[in-house]
Amino acid sequence: MSHQALQHVLDEIAAAARDADRSPADVKLIAVSKTFDAAAIRPVLDAGQRTFGENRVQEAQHKWPALREDYDNIELHLIGPLQSNKTKDAVALFDAIHSVDRPKIAQTIAREIASQNRSPMLFVQVNTGEEPQKAGILPAETTDFLKLCRAELNLDISGLMCIPPVDEEAAVHFAFLAKLAKENSEPGRPLALSMGMSADYMIAIGLGATHVRVGSAIFGTRTPH
Repeated sequence: MSHQALQHVLDEIAAAARDADRSPADVKLIAVSKTFDAAAIRPVLDAGQRTFGENRVQEAQHKWPALREDYDNIELHLIGPLQSNKTKDAVALFDAIHSVDRPKIAQTIAREIASQNRSPMLFVQVNTGEEPQKAGILPAETTDFLKLCRAELNLDISGLMCIPPVDEEAAVHFAFLAKLAKENSEPGRPLALSMGMSADYMIAIGLGATHVRVGSAIFGTRTPH
């Protein structure tokens, strides 16, 4: 099931990219394997997928070291919120962190990068809907936060990430994030855009997504913890 589902998602990504006059190679699929065990992930690895997303550091620590022994070139992305006390483990394990969302976590990440001599890709999470229950930098504070990360902490910020409110049109938030990214990109280094999930990744690609986070469309319905 997951092999066919993966191919279907890849085909849709390619079609959405071509419709937007973009190269399919410019869109990276992050297969979101949170809550799924190694047995469910292996068929997707066997089908050739190498980039995966997890929500929790501890869950990823249980699954991925063994899988990395069996498969080469795995790229692991942390797409869920990061607690300060898990930062050391996150920098050690993940190749990308999509949830840099407050000064304290940026400072902790900077210390761990210097200490471990590892440099995962970093995405700033923007709370585009300004939802009080959701993590992320407020849009009005994004420019100043990026300056803090780049100038004071010497962090190489690769992109921006958002999770639109469930009851609002996702396209509005994707377009807004793309605008923020354009305004805050450095010369010759456009910020990447981590946006779009199973229900709306094709819309996100049409609006410039470089990384889409797709779980249930590949793995099926997940069982809540």
